[in-house]
Amino acid sequence: MKPKKNPSVDVGRNSSLYFMIGLASVLFLTWQSLEVKTYEKDSLVSEVLEVSDDLNEDVPITEIIKTTPPPPPPAAPEVIEIVEDVEDVEESVIESTESSQETFVEDVVVNVDDVDVGEIEEDVVVPFAVIEYVPVFPGCEVYDTQEERKACFNQKVQEHIRSKFKYPEAALEMGITGRVFVQFVIDSKGRVADIQKRGPDRLLETEAVRIISTLPTVKPGIQRGKPVKVKYSIPINFVME
Repeated sequence: MKPKKNPSVDVGRNSSLYFMIGLASVLFLTWQSLEVKTYEKDSLVSEVLEVSDDLNEDVPITEIIKTTPPPPPPAAPEVIEIVEDVEDVEESVIESTESSQETFVEDVVVNVDDVDVGEIEEDVVVPFAVIEYVPVFPGCEVYDTQEERKACFNQKVQEHIRSKFKYPEAALEMGITGRVFVQFVIDSKGRVADIQKRGPDRLLETEAVRIISTLPTVKPGIQRGKPVKVKYSIPINFVME
């Protein structure tokens, strides 16, 4: 069978030779690139620090205070007069105050009736539950027994709280509720003192103290025949309906 084309014009007849030459060239260039070594050049960097030696600053003169010089010391007199000491001085004799064994000290007898002993009033605080004679709230004088006066006192305090109660507006806006425990003292004059509080928020505590501080003056409690301080506690509930 005869070939269709002339062998002298066939492009693909030397393709394998061209491929080998190209492959050899690529390998040679790759090898040369791997063998090439580069070195970093030394860079010279000069740093210059400028320091200014001129640190003098002009301070403005605001005020010059002139002080007067001290007076010169007194000059010594030209003539010194010598005065003779001709006055006689009497020497005082200090006698000894120590007692000897021959000195007799008379015993002083003091009668007990002649000694004035002052009574010291004790600041006693008695709880409301154990006081002999409870404080009498205005309007509770009609009751005779102590139990009735205790019940009347508790009722009057609760009525006073309900009449003076005002929910703080800030607590309403923030939805703050809770119970405030209030403890106070009715002093020997029947007045409210030493109010202590404990609650969930400062706004509620402040309102509870305000209500208790407006309690009227009552008849003070009696213990052993004397007016004393009486401690009283009550909770105040702050509930939004």
